[in-house]
Amino acid sequence: MNSPKEDGDDDTPVKDPVKYGELVILGYNGSLPCGDRGRRKSRFALYRRAKANGVKPSTVHILNTPQDSKAVHSRGQHSISFTLSRNQTVVVEYCHDNNTDMFQIGRSTESPIDFVVTDTSGGGKESEDPSIAPSTISRFACRVVCERSPPYTARIYAAGFDSSKNIFLGEKATKWKNPDGHMDGLTTNGVLVMHPEGFPDEPKQGLWREISVCGDVYALRETRSGPSRGKLAEGESSALRDGSLVDLCGATLLWRTGEGLMRAPTLRHLEALRQELNASRPQCPVGLSTLAFPSLPRSHSLEERQPWVYLSCGHVHGRHEWGQRDSDEPRDNEEPAARRECPLCRSVGPYVPLWLGCEPAVYADAGAPTHAFVPCGHVCSEKTTRYWAETPLPHGTHAFRPICPFCSCALSSPGWTRLIFQGPID
Repeated sequence: MNSPKEDGDDDTPVKDPVKYGELVILGYNGSLPCGDRGRRKSRFALYRRAKANGVKPSTVHILNTPQDSKAVHSRGQHSISFTLSRNQTVVVEYCHDNNTDMFQIGRSTESPIDFVVTDTSGGGKESEDPSIAPSTISRFACRVVCERSPPYTARIYAAGFDSSKNIFLGEKATKWKNPDGHMDGLTTNGVLVMHPEGFPDEPKQGLWREISVCGDVYALRETRSGPSRGKLAEGESSALRDGSLVDLCGATLLWRTGEGLMRAPTLRHLEALRQELNASRPQCPVGLSTLAFPSLPRSHSLEERQPWVYLSCGHVHGRHEWGQRDSDEPRDNEEPAARRECPLCRSVGPYVPLWLGCEPAVYADAGAPTHAFVPCGHVCSEKTTRYWAETPLPHGTHAFRPICPFCSCALSSPGWTRLIFQGPID
């Protein structure tokens, strides 16, 4: 877990803080490959600040010259600028809000960003400098605004304020004036949100929607960066629920509420499940060697007693050269999984090492690690594999696909397999 005290943040209390919730980047399995450092990490905990830093709309200015715009921005207030033409810009000033805390998320490493998000589209690989590396994630992607009083509702908004406290929507950006007169718009690649029902007890996927700069909810555009907004989703809210997914076009974040985290499994619980599984002394039916899952959090190197699985049938073995066949064709720049013939049932398919899922926030329950995602081999509970295998996430400009929440690998139908362990022979 993150410390309540973030780097350079003097507004966050350290004694008995109220925890609004956590944002977890899918695909990193508990930590960034090079380790969590400062504002760059695989998860970000949102705590109530000692002093509110939220803002809310106040004065609207209609400007006809660049000089007018400069005069408005010199006041040091937060603002959103909507450029309608070369000769007209609408600037909405924001004033301080004592009732909310604001947290900003994006690729930029500048100080206004609380949570620096790295791109996971490259298979979980981490860039050395996310602020300059090629990425579809916006430098100031979105902001989460939390109410400081119970029930501590958190709302998502597209775009974040930059170092000059401005959100700038240029002439080519998708923007409009609503019937009530207030301006709104969308970011280039959009901020998409999916609110599930009943997560994690009886989870049911919701519809993917797009969130506007002012927090309104719209149906998706025809393509991710299309010029026309979707239809307004009447009656729907930008308020995040436990299990809500936020897609930034390059990384998908999972929101867990403070209450939801209290009921979620912990890393200690997952470690206990690992030890219990290893204590049953599963064996390789070919080499008759005892298998054991590596300790949590796992290393990225294979160990001698690492369990392997035939994904087509679920039979668990130790590593061996039995039934080796040609490899599958590589997919998405990943190494191909070896295709082997299972010595127990003769089924042919990918043969991969098994890894325990180390990110507790993505678990739908605290059940035993009995199932593995296909084709990556990450192991968790049956309920968790079924939920994520049935949850399509945005991919590309208009496609959706289910992924493994631990490594972001695209899943092959049906997405999971039940593991069949061979017990010790007495």
